[in-house]
Amino acid sequence: MSDATSEPTRTQSRNIFDTLEVDTRLLGMIGAFVVIALFFNFVTDGRFLTPRNVFNLTIQTVSVAIMATGMVFVIVTRHIDLSVGALLATCSALMAMTQTVFLPNILGLGLEHPLIVWITILIGLAAGILIGCFHGYLVGFLTIPAFIVTLGGLFVWRNVAWFQTRGQTIGPLDDNFQSLGGIGGTLGETGSWIFGGICTVVALWGLFAARRNKIGHGFPVKPMWAEVLLGAIVTGAILGFVAILNNYEKPARVLQREFEARGAVVPEGYTEAYGIPYSVLILIAVAIVMTMIATRTRLGRYIFAAGGNPEATSLAGVDIRWLTVKVFAIMGALCAISAVVASARLTFHTNDIGTLDELRVIAAAVIGGTALSGGLGTIHGAILGALIMQSLQSGMAMVGVDAPFQNIVVGIVLVLAVFVDILYRKRTGAK
Repeated sequence: MSDATSEPTRTQSRNIFDTLEVDTRLLGMIGAFVVIALFFNFVTDGRFLTPRNVFNLTIQTVSVAIMATGMVFVIVTRHIDLSVGALLATCSALMAMTQTVFLPNILGLGLEHPLIVWITILIGLAAGILIGCFHGYLVGFLTIPAFIVTLGGLFVWRNVAWFQTRGQTIGPLDDNFQSLGGIGGTLGETGSWIFGGICTVVALWGLFAARRNKIGHGFPVKPMWAEVLLGAIVTGAILGFVAILNNYEKPARVLQREFEARGAVVPEGYTEAYGIPYSVLILIAVAIVMTMIATRTRLGRYIFAAGGNPEATSLAGVDIRWLTVKVFAIMGALCAISAVVASARLTFHTNDIGTLDELRVIAAAVIGGTALSGGLGTIHGAILGALIMQSLQSGMAMVGVDAPFQNIVVGIVLVLAVFVDILYRKRTGAK
C-alpha cells in the first residue's frame, strides 16, 4: 500500500520540477550554499550574515570567480590551466610597475592622472592575452599536454613576477585603480538601488522575451503561475542582495576622513552606505559576456562541441588548434582582469598575490558542475562554486579554524562535490 502511494508522489514531484524547468544541479548548489551560510551564522552568533561580512564575502570572491568563468572553457575543452595564479601575479606586477615606475619616468604621468588607470589596465590585458595565446599555441599547435605547459607556466610566470619587482611590495597604487578592488569604490546607496532596479527590469524582460520566443516557434512554455513565481524569485534575489549591501554603513572614521578631504565636516547624525562594489560590477559584466559567448556565439558552440567530441568537431571543419589558442587567450585576459581586482583590493602588489589561486579556480569550476571529461559546464555554476568555497574559508576563519585545516576541508569538499556529481550523472543519465 505504501509503495503504491509513494510512487505517484515521486512522479508528481518530478512533474512539478519539469514544469518549473528547474536545474536540479544548480538548485542543489544553491541549497548547499544556504546550508553553509546558515550553519556559520549559527556558530558565529549571527555574525556571518551581517551586511559587513556579506560585503566582504562578495569582494573576496570576485577575483577567483572571474578566473573560474574562463576555467570553465578550458576544462570543457578537456584541458587544464595550472598557471592562472602565477599569470595573475605577472599581470599584477606589470601593472603595478607601469603605474608607479614606467609611466611616471617615460611619459611623466604621476599617480592620480586620469589616464594612468586605463593605460595600466590595457597593458595588463595585453600581457595576459599574449601569454594565454602562447600557452594555447604550445597546446594546440605543438600538441604539448596542457597540464605540462601550464605547470611550467606556473613556475615561469610566478618568478617573472618576482623579477619585475625584485620581490618587493609595490604601492600604494593609483587611487582610481584602487577603487576597482571593492571597498574603496562603490555605487553608494542610491546608485545601488538604481542598478538593482535596472537589473530587475532586464531580468524580467529576459524571462518575458524567452517565453514569447518559445511561443513564436511553437515550443511548449511554462504555466503563467510558474513564470510569475520565477520572476518573483529573481526580483527578490536581486533587490535582497542590494538591500543587504546598502545596510553596510561606512564607519564614522571613514566618513570623517572623506569629509576632511573635501574641506567639510560630517553633519550630526549623518550616515552613508557602501552599496555595490565596483569589483562586483566587473564580475557581473564578465559573467554576462562569458555567458553570451557560451550560449549565443559560434565560438561557444565550437568550444562545447570540441569538448564533447573533438574528433567529430574536427571532421565538421572546426580548427581545434586555433580554438585552443582562443580559449587560452580568453583565460589570459580574465587573469589580467582578476589581477586588477586583486591588487586594487590590497591597494598594492605583493610577491605572494595569487598564490594557490590556480587550485581555487579549478575547484570552483568543478564544484560548479564543470565536467573534467569535457563538454559540460556553466558560467553561473563556476561563480556559485567560487562563492561556496569562499564562504567555507571565511566561515572557518571567523570560527577560528587554522589555515591548514581550512585547506583540508576545502580539499574534502572538492572530492565530495565531484563524487556527488558523478552519482548525479549516473542517476539522471547526464553525460
